[in-house]
Amino acid sequence: MKRRRVKITGLGFVTPAGIGKEAFWKGILEPVSRVRLSTKFPEEAGAFVSADVRDFRLEDYLPNVTGKRMPRHTQFALAAATLAAQDAGITLQQLRGHGAIVMIGATLMDFGVINKGVDIIVKKGPINALPTSVTTALVSAIGAAVGEAIGGTTRAMSLQSACCSGLDAIGRSAEMIANGEAEVAVCGGAEAPLYFHPMLELKLAGLAPGNPDHPERQCRPFDQWRTTGVIGEGACIMVLESENSPRPGYAFVGGYSYASDPAASPCAGLTEAMRLALGNTGLRPRDIECISAWGPGHKTLDAAEARVLQDYFGSELAAIPAVSLKGAIGNPLGAAGAIQVGCAALGLSRSAIPPTVNWEHPDPSCPLNLSGKTRYIAHRNTLINAHGLSGANACLVLNQ
Repeated sequence: MKRRRVKITGLGFVTPAGIGKEAFWKGILEPVSRVRLSTKFPEEAGAFVSADVRDFRLEDYLPNVTGKRMPRHTQFALAAATLAAQDAGITLQQLRGHGAIVMIGATLMDFGVINKGVDIIVKKGPINALPTSVTTALVSAIGAAVGEAIGGTTRAMSLQSACCSGLDAIGRSAEMIANGEAEVAVCGGAEAPLYFHPMLELKLAGLAPGNPDHPERQCRPFDQWRTTGVIGEGACIMVLESENSPRPGYAFVGGYSYASDPAASPCAGLTEAMRLALGNTGLRPRDIECISAWGPGHKTLDAAEARVLQDYFGSELAAIPAVSLKGAIGNPLGAAGAIQVGCAALGLSRSAIPPTVNWEHPDPSCPLNLSGKTRYIAHRNTLINAHGLSGANACLVLNQ
């Protein structure tokens, strides 16, 4: 069978920059950080900063569904999937009986119910443990909930490949459609890690800051004075369809791949992932006209990604516009790559590249073509990078 092209026909966003496609796009083009001081954790643990999704109620998007006992990452996924279907001009229920793929990625289990369960046991004893956490806390529950919203029999799966999870879910779904295994997919990433655990552990591991001063300036991707990243939350779910669909698309998923880092060499696996993703697209490095970099704002990881990009693209790197979204919305872990893909699709269709918020002092070790302002540039091919703990890397290429 001839390999088919795969297009993005619907986009749904739940992010600190905005909920819904237009609100997100307006927010992400603003040179504004949504990172704030968090006040919901015990004072004795020190300061925490994060990028929260504010004013979110699942009932605003699914009036007949209550989010009272539902994990927050699952709520995000359901809302974003509903918005994506609406953006494609359909409802989730209209996909029933059409063999839709549901593939959602997340890094972490639901720490909300885990924290709650532990607190209850400490206060009231083991007899009061929450048995429902066995099922609701699982990453697999996210895809299952979206599948249930569609109804009937769906092929639902949740991926857990660290911070690459959401991008991997999109890439694998696109591969299945391209190979004729499905006609439509609802896919992306969702994450809600802003609970005392794992935020305490992330801070102690040096992956989140503990400085309460000027939280909005702390996530500084590729900036000379960056220290570490800031944790965020959110979701981006999209509808993928084959090129035979009558619905218009924002962009085509041209190619995807993944690769692991060698020991003690962070981001080194990106080289192979980029090479394979571009090869699957039929492109050469000189054909890439925009790079959506991982760039979490971490001193070591940003430099490592920049070094890999410099080695791969050579002298052409300086001419390719690049961006990191983390300064605006933090790092929503498994949802980050999916949000990057959704944002890149909008950028291709609207000829715009968002700003890299808080990039003010260029770092000689990160010689990327960045800007703190929105750039209105027509471009045809965008490379999206994702990197995660355990040496995970994934890359995806979008085409007009």
